[in-house]
Amino acid sequence: MKVFIEEQKFNQPLVIIIHSIVFIVIGITTHYNWPVNSTASFGEKIGALSGLIFIALLALLFLFIKLKTRVDEKGVHYQFYPFHLNFKTIPWGLISICYLRKYNAISEYGGWGMKFSFFGRTVKSFTTKGNIGLQLVLKNGKKVLIGTQKKDELERTLNTYQQKFETKEN
Repeated sequence: MKVFIEEQKFNQPLVIIIHSIVFIVIGITTHYNWPVNSTASFGEKIGALSGLIFIALLALLFLFIKLKTRVDEKGVHYQFYPFHLNFKTIPWGLISICYLRKYNAISEYGGWGMKFSFFGRTVKSFTTKGNIGLQLVLKNGKKVLIGTQKKDELERTLNTYQQKFETKEN
């Protein structure tokens, strides 16, 4: 029995730099305007600090987001924590086609993260970075893309379970 396990996070330097710059700019602006806001009511002070609070909460969310993937004899399991508290499982019996492919996160899905198609929710994407993903086409026509940073390892695992699904050549 071969098992593939991967855990990914939004830990790219660019994400960290952008969050830091936005936090610093909002922090400086809030600090510069604080003499005016310090004499205001409690509600107005909270309003003045709301930008910093929002950016801090957003950074905290990015710190905790994880994409966990597991492929084993039962099927493909994924969890996009904290949005999924438990693994979601797609058994091999529900998968029509399964293959690794290159994708363009921005043009195909509008960016990285947890994405759904607007109409009918037939396409789902769970990615954190990169441009390689495990494409699943289910027997009901729905499609799921799960990003990976371990293409070779995942490919070896899929070869182990190849008799359970149909493959597609890139």
